[in-house]
Amino acid sequence: MIETIIFYVFAVTTVVSACAVVTVRNPVHAALFLVLTFFTSAVIWMTLEAEFLAISLVLVYVGAVMVLFIFVVMMLDINVARMREGFVRHLPLGLAVAVIMLGIMLSVVTSDVFFMDVGSEPVARAADYSNTKALGGVLYTDYVFAFEIAAVILLVAIIAAISLTLRKRGKTKYQSPAAQISVRKADRLRIVKMPSSEE
Repeated sequence: MIETIIFYVFAVTTVVSACAVVTVRNPVHAALFLVLTFFTSAVIWMTLEAEFLAISLVLVYVGAVMVLFIFVVMMLDINVARMREGFVRHLPLGLAVAVIMLGIMLSVVTSDVFFMDVGSEPVARAADYSNTKALGGVLYTDYVFAFEIAAVILLVAIIAAISLTLRKRGKTKYQSPAAQISVRKADRLRIVKMPSSEE
C-alpha cells in the first residue's frame, strides 16, 4: 500500500515538473525543474528495485550534467524574447513531431513485449541477488551491439561539439612556450657602457 502511494506521488510530481521544464520562461528555472524530474524518476526506479539505475541517474545527471547545464545557462546572456520570436512560426512542425513521438510511445507501451500484468507479483530474489550484475550481464551480452553503437554515436557527438565550438580568432595573439624556452641571453639583454656623468 505504501509503495503504491509513493509511486503515485512521485509519478505525479515527475509529470508536473516535466511539463514545467517546457513551459516556464526562465531557463534557470527550467533546468531546476529538470533536476526535480530526474530526482523523482530515480525514486520511482528505487521502488522498482532498480537501485543501480537510480543512483546512476542521481550521480551522473543530477550531480554532473545538470550542474553543468545550470552553470552554462547562468553564465550565458540568453535573450529569451529573441528565442521566442519564431515560436508561432515553428508551432505546426513542433506539434507534428509531438504527435509522432506520442504515437511511438503508445505503440511501445501497449505492445506485447513491454506489457506487464498489473496484478502479478514481482519475482522473489535471493538476498545476495545483484541487479547491477544482472544488468551488466544483459547489457554486455544480448545488447552489446546496441551498446557499442551508442558509444560511437556519443563519440561522434563529442567530436562534433568540439569542432563546432573550437574557433580560432585571427586577431588573438598566442604565446609559444617553445620559442620562449629556446631564447638566449644575448637575444633579450644588451649591456651598453655609458660614461659616468659629473654634476
